[in-house]
Amino acid sequence: MIEPIRILTKNYGVADSWTLPVYEKSGGYQTARKALSMEKAAIIDEVKKANIRGRGGAGFPMGVKWSFMRPHPTKPAYLVINADEGEPGTHKDRTLMELDPHSVVEGCMIGMYAIGAHAAYIYVRDELHLSKKRLWDAIHEARAKGYLGDRPFGKDYPLQVYVHTGGGAYICGEETSLLNSLEGRRGEPRFKPPFPAQVGAFGCPTTVNNLESIAAAVPALSMGGEEFSKLSKLHALGDGGSRLYGVNGHVEKGLVVELPVGPTIHELIELAGGVSGGRKIKGVIPGGSSCPILLPDEVLHAPDEKSPLHPWHGKKVFDVPMGVDTMRAAGTMLGTCCLTVIAEGTCMVRATANVARFYRHESCGQCTPCREGTGWIHRILEKIEAGQGSIEELDQLSDIASNIMGNTICAFGDGAASPILGFLRKFRGEFEEYIRTGKSPNNRSIL
Repeated sequence: MIEPIRILTKNYGVADSWTLPVYEKSGGYQTARKALSMEKAAIIDEVKKANIRGRGGAGFPMGVKWSFMRPHPTKPAYLVINADEGEPGTHKDRTLMELDPHSVVEGCMIGMYAIGAHAAYIYVRDELHLSKKRLWDAIHEARAKGYLGDRPFGKDYPLQVYVHTGGGAYICGEETSLLNSLEGRRGEPRFKPPFPAQVGAFGCPTTVNNLESIAAAVPALSMGGEEFSKLSKLHALGDGGSRLYGVNGHVEKGLVVELPVGPTIHELIELAGGVSGGRKIKGVIPGGSSCPILLPDEVLHAPDEKSPLHPWHGKKVFDVPMGVDTMRAAGTMLGTCCLTVIAEGTCMVRATANVARFYRHESCGQCTPCREGTGWIHRILEKIEAGQGSIEELDQLSDIASNIMGNTICAFGDGAASPILGFLRKFRGEFEEYIRTGKSPNNRSIL
């Protein structure tokens, strides 16, 4: 069995792990002290070497994103941390906020200094009350100790961190919607360009990072970027370090665990005690509800021998290391690395309707294809689920979802449509049987 490691999670399980004395005992804030003595370009270079791909779902290299920031002659710069974590099936970032919030604060200090910012805003989903409390407590402790403030570690470079409560809208996990919400405006996406690095929070240059990503900057700089990257099984693909993985759904025990980048789906399910009730796997959603489902018999296709993915060509996707590029090649996304395991006996019509219901409710309504399309999809699925659907309407679902894809301002539309297309493509026979008989061919509900 694959063994968990303890780098990001080194304080998990320690009594009062969220307090400053415990964090300092494990070397806390020494990396920030080191960073503030370095050249900013040197910090960014180390983070680039660490190959930290965005842990929030997009997978964009964090060091490259930091390098986009340029000093503005009249405007301040900001660091904004995305801790909205509102996607169904995703539950990893809250463990960092609740069990080791000082690692987030220290990561913010490193990030602020590297990009030339003096203030960081951690945008936390409204419902995560314990997460917000632990973060604020950590910020107050760091301020009282002098780590945050006008002269951190005696250096004349003011640093402040603030927690901002979101409004509970999933769309605010999209970075420009988050920035609008942070400014007190309606949470809906902005057109790009301009990108946040040019015009972000309050019209100023801004970097937006996922919460786990910013926490990973601490061990990356402490160990050295290259050494941190080499922890990964996919270091050669530029997907480095360790990261948090979650498992939920039909497993014996849901969990969040830290592993080197690149565990397989089978290894993660094994860590979770296997499929509940000894059932077989029907499918796995690899990283939150927006990721198309994978089936146990699917294989990865990379026929080009020059492709870095060629070593896994023809292998079953459940036995391929999970990374940004490998999951993309498998026809899905790595997303947030929180698996949802679906066992045999589950009604996939109900599962699809459940996903569609969420995206219909959470669409901000700004783009017509998304606003109208998500509602249309959900209404058809409700009709099918009620035993009143037709094959013509089933065909319509694919057309509607396809017409949402690529026709919206942000990625929400794609995130809403692609899982629907995945369910329809891979479980078409089950949908048709449901329509013919007026009931599910399975005897179990969603979970």
